[in-house]
Amino acid sequence: QVQLVESGGRLVQAGDSLRLSCVLSGRTFDHYAMGWFRQAPGKEREFVAAIRWDGGNTFIADSVKGRFTIARDNAKSTAFLQMNNLELEDTGVYYCAADLGPLSRLAERYDYWGRGTQVTVSA
Repeated sequence: QVQLVESGGRLVQAGDSLRLSCVLSGRTFDHYAMGWFRQAPGKEREFVAAIRWDGGNTFIADSVKGRFTIARDNAKSTAFLQMNNLELEDTGVYYCAADLGPLSRLAERYDYWGRGTQVTVSA
């Protein structure tokens, strides 16, 4: 059984940086592409970033390009989302997800999901 646990979310001010982590257990981490999604209050879940199983390719949403980066450490079974210059619109619950298939921006392609970590950006 695959389990994903996110951490690192908290209350920050606009312009601050934050790094989220996601640990996968129960299966071999480098079998999976990893993605980050977020859901703001009253909005649908949206894609943020994804990284191939070997880190060799990434997708970043246009809304966060230039501010967010995704990385992974296969030895630690951990994926990261580095968020810089945070904006009020970045507020939401951030979810990590694991995908056995090719790298994807589509939530429905992901096989496993964490429970999320709350990021709140204040003015």
